[in-house]
Amino acid sequence: MANWETSLSGSFDEILNKIERGIMEGSVSASLEACSDFRSGKARCSVRVFERYSFSGSNRLSLSVTLFQGETGPIQLCAVASGGSQAVFWKINTWGEETFLDKLKDILLQS
Repeated sequence: MANWETSLSGSFDEILNKIERGIMEGSVSASLEACSDFRSGKARCSVRVFERYSFSGSNRLSLSVTLFQGETGPIQLCAVASGGSQAVFWKINTWGEETFLDKLKDILLQS
């Protein structure tokens, strides 16, 4: 498993749309598997689960992305990539997971 947590500034909706577009357009095998959105007052939370095929691992990977913003303050992001191993008892490669997570970082950190 590979994970990344960071704080972001900007429009919650614009960041969420940028993530969805970037992941879906970044791989021909990418799919949005599940999504959920919550609001409580001005606080918001959105969860997206993506999948894509990993050629390096010859399997599918998932990327779960959670955005949270309280009533004030920055947008918190937690992303977890999983899959990418064919071993039964231990992980023998995590290249695909890291690559999927790096794609998200590229999407959000490019100007």
